[in-house]
Amino acid sequence: MSQIQPSPKALDLARQVLRIEGDAVLALIQRIDESFLAALSLILNCSGRVIVSGIGKSGHIGRKIAATLASTGTPAFFVHPAEASHGDLGMITSDDVVIAISNSGESAELLNILPAIKRQGAKLIAMTGNAESSMGRDSDVHLNAGVAQEACPLNLAPTASTTAALALGDALAVALLDARGFGAEDFARSHPGGALGRQLLTRIRDVMRTGEAIPLVRPDTAIPDATREISRGGIGMTVVVDEGETLVGIFTDGDLRRAIVSGVDLRAKRVRDVMTKGPRTITGDKLTAEAVKMMDKFRINQLPVVDENGRLIGALNMHDLFQARAI
Repeated sequence: MSQIQPSPKALDLARQVLRIEGDAVLALIQRIDESFLAALSLILNCSGRVIVSGIGKSGHIGRKIAATLASTGTPAFFVHPAEASHGDLGMITSDDVVIAISNSGESAELLNILPAIKRQGAKLIAMTGNAESSMGRDSDVHLNAGVAQEACPLNLAPTASTTAALALGDALAVALLDARGFGAEDFARSHPGGALGRQLLTRIRDVMRTGEAIPLVRPDTAIPDATREISRGGIGMTVVVDEGETLVGIFTDGDLRRAIVSGVDLRAKRVRDVMTKGPRTITGDKLTAEAVKMMDKFRINQLPVVDENGRLIGALNMHDLFQARAI
């Protein structure tokens, strides 16, 4: 069986698709006007939820817009217009704002539920390509997502129009995020399972080594004994504390190598003679993201963890952060 080969014009066609869709998105810039501000105002002053609806390809775009809104501080969910006609309209209240998406503005499934939405008292934002469409005229706010042409060679398949609607939805979500003062930690709380969530929500105390897992010696410990403690701890250092458990230094693999190179008599010296005094430290209430930033900035792999009085409470190294998936 012979294999089908791509057309010689495939690359040109792909570039044309991207050009058309790019132009469609750029054209939206000129339409960010008072209507966009009115849509923001409706949503910001909404005491309920944002309900996004659309049919076909617009429905897929609507699901993504609802998900983006929800993850950036604007409670939202998607309602399928056909299911709405069979009971899901009960999800919509007078406190809500509905974003209805249709390129033509004449999608029958959406038009069928608009009267009920209006009777319920919910506000309607129509995102269409035609302000004079039925949806455009019946909406409280119309957002023009029209395109000059689809990227499909037949000018039929929703391509540029869905890209434009998606981009306009993202513009709404980001503008709302900014208006609400939604920050990185707020985002992390909505994404606790992701890498960003772990970095921004996990505290040092959650991942640090404590108790016997901390390699620890006193200032007068012999260097060979301190070296064995480094090996036991497995984090490339041992902390050095006084009798009151206050951190006075750390003794690292690097300190040992430097002592050897300088010709220090390791059996005659104590760890206080070769340790790093005044090392970088971090407190247990800090975020793991701050530990990662500190390690990168100062090119270190380990950090003692202290309380507000400088007493040792834990230790960690880069491997601990990897294991906690904070990096």
